[in-house]
This record gives sequence, C-alpha cells and structure tokens, in this order.
Amino acid sequence: MAKQKNQRASDHYTQRAKKEGYPARSVYKLEEIQQKFQLFRPGMRILDIGAAPGSWTLYLHRKMLKGKGGITAVDLKELGLNPLPSSVTFFKGDAFADDVRRRISGNGPFDAVISDAAPATTGNRTVDTARSEQLAEDVLALACEELKPGGSLVIKVFQGGAEQKLLQEMRSRFSKVKPFKPKASRSESFEVFLIGLALKAEQQSP
Repeated sequence: MAKQKNQRASDHYTQRAKKEGYPARSVYKLEEIQQKFQLFRPGMRILDIGAAPGSWTLYLHRKMLKGKGGITAVDLKELGLNPLPSSVTFFKGDAFADDVRRRISGNGPFDAVISDAAPATTGNRTVDTARSEQLAEDVLALACEELKPGGSLVIKVFQGGAEQKLLQEMRSRFSKVKPFKPKASRSESFEVFLIGLALKAEQQSP
C-alpha cells in the first residue's frame, strides 16, 4: 500500500512537470527550496552546476528572474531546453575543468550557486555517498570562488554520515546553513540539500 502511495506521488510530480513544460520533476525540489528560504529574486546572477536536463534553469528563468539578471548553466550533457531561454548562457563540459572554470568566471561573480548534480551511481551506497560527498565538496570550493559576499549556495548530497563534515565546513563559510529534504524528493531517495545563506566576506576565495 505504501509503495502504491509513493508511486502515485511520484507520478503526480512527473505528470505536473510534463503539463507545465519542465524536462524533469526535479523542478519542484527547487520550488520548495525557494518557498522555504527565499533565495532568488529578479536581477540576480545564478550559476547552475549539473544543470541538465534544465528544469532548475527553466524555473529560474520563468519564475524568478523575470527578464532581469542571468543564469549560467553547466553540464556534461546538453540541456533539454529548445530554444534556450534568453537569460541563459550554457557551457557544455566539466564545471571543475580549468577551461570551463575560466568561462564560468567570465560571467560572475554570482549571487547564488545551485547544484542538483549527482555522481554516476553504482548501487553500492558506501561508494555512492563517497562520490556524492566529493562532488559536493568540489561544488562548495567552486562556489566560494565565484559567489559574491552575501551569496547563497544550494548543494545536493547523498546522506551517509559524512555530510556532517560538509555541513561544518559550510557553517565556517556561511552565516547560516540548513539541511533540507523537499517533499518532491522520492521517498526512497537518500538525498538531502544543504542550503548556505550569506557567504561571509572573509571566507570568499581570492
């Protein structure tokens, strides 16, 4: 019975995303994050790491920026957005590679860095959480280079215990840090989003 209920909830988000023209149901995770933390507003510059297929990018373009500001989206895969929204610059490649990082920096500094990125999973939770932790640490390091003082960060990480270390590191860099699991996350998922609010000026990388 519980499984059927979870499937119905999953189908609800999937069907809603299709109806509203989003590539994936993940858009509703970001919508919940925005409702809870009020991170985004018109005129902001936002960096979306691991942006494909593009639901978070499209949500920001449609609902948040409203023709003011811009989004830099980066992924190894193509965005599933055609045409590309006018506020979006897309770089295909590894966000942590030197050449792509230079291109990212050319569009910064940013008011917010967001990442729904996940590593390729193996089915081994220990391996998958370790990979997720490393990816989240890489996103944090990049964010501290590219964010303006006072900027915000959203990172996805798989829960496995080690995320507590990441939370501690974020608390040394941001004025406020909160873990958050949206209702739109699948019930069987062990993902959680770490929200960093107001990057401390002294913690911004030179």
